[in-house]
Amino acid sequence: MENGEIPENANEHCPGPQSESAGKSDACQGCPNQEVCATAPKGPDPERMATVKHKILVLSGKGGVGKSTFSAQLSFALAAKDFQVGLLDIDICGPSIPKMLGLEGQDIHQSNLGWSPVYVESNLGVMSIGFMLPNPDEAVIWRGPRKNGLIKQFLKDVYWGELDFLVVDAPPGTSDEHISIVQFLQATGIDGAIIVTTPQQVSLIDVRKEVSFCKKVGVPVLGVVENMSGLCQPLKDFRFLRMTENGEHTDLTEKVIEYMKEKAPEMLDLIAASEIFDSSGGGAAKMCTEMGVPFLGKVPLDPQLCKAAEEGKSCFSEQKCRISAPALKSIVEKLMAKYWCKEMSVEQ
Repeated sequence: MENGEIPENANEHCPGPQSESAGKSDACQGCPNQEVCATAPKGPDPERMATVKHKILVLSGKGGVGKSTFSAQLSFALAAKDFQVGLLDIDICGPSIPKMLGLEGQDIHQSNLGWSPVYVESNLGVMSIGFMLPNPDEAVIWRGPRKNGLIKQFLKDVYWGELDFLVVDAPPGTSDEHISIVQFLQATGIDGAIIVTTPQQVSLIDVRKEVSFCKKVGVPVLGVVENMSGLCQPLKDFRFLRMTENGEHTDLTEKVIEYMKEKAPEMLDLIAASEIFDSSGGGAAKMCTEMGVPFLGKVPLDPQLCKAAEEGKSCFSEQKCRISAPALKSIVEKLMAKYWCKEMSVEQ
């Protein structure tokens, strides 16, 4: 049972040797490892987490709002400021962080200090269950106790070293993983949570629950980010189609671009914007006012940002994300100025 791994001869529904119910639950009855699990030390090492200055949770009430994309780009942005950054992916059933940081196919290595994060740069390390799966298409079908055991193991066995920031990418909702990470980290302090949403009420309904969760468990809400806040991209990057009544279309893009070049070349420099989600209810800004939490800003739906996430790249490193990168940078600067002024002065 090295490093808290579930032994091969364990019972079918083993909660994991790091679980509080290890050796005590009904699933443990008759297991040859029951006594060892029941008496083994559990929980994260407070001293290991004490070397992490700031711990940030990134949450969302609903899946598909771009939470992991934001976590990845926040980590890239902090690392670009020469901070030592760790990104911990606790979305056990849907680990997308390895893909978004260009680390697919990488393995976790062990040393006498514990598990070593996988590094994007010398000052940006990543840990995810995605590095442990023999097949990336393999589903992780685990009950709550086993998920909690792995989260504990991440905090107990991963050797981050000295970190300025640990960004924790959590799954959507308010489930076992959220309760566990808050309980495990509270001993050494959590700076707070950044909540990501999209503008429409369908998403905001669940975000309200996320804010309520944070208040109940004593985690400060650092702010809310409205992601996918309208589709924005240069007019010349759009396709132009003529639709027929039966749904078929003809691509007129080449003709339209040529016409604009000839008749109105200044139009080629315009940015076209369109509301994808209904924000007539006031969006995240109004919700933040009503619930008394900070609103950090809006990030438009930028195809170039989506491409950067697919390629595992920072949207700040090249000039391609010229619509979304300034919005993300503004949010990071706002966080730094409001919560981490000391770090900003050191950087300067």
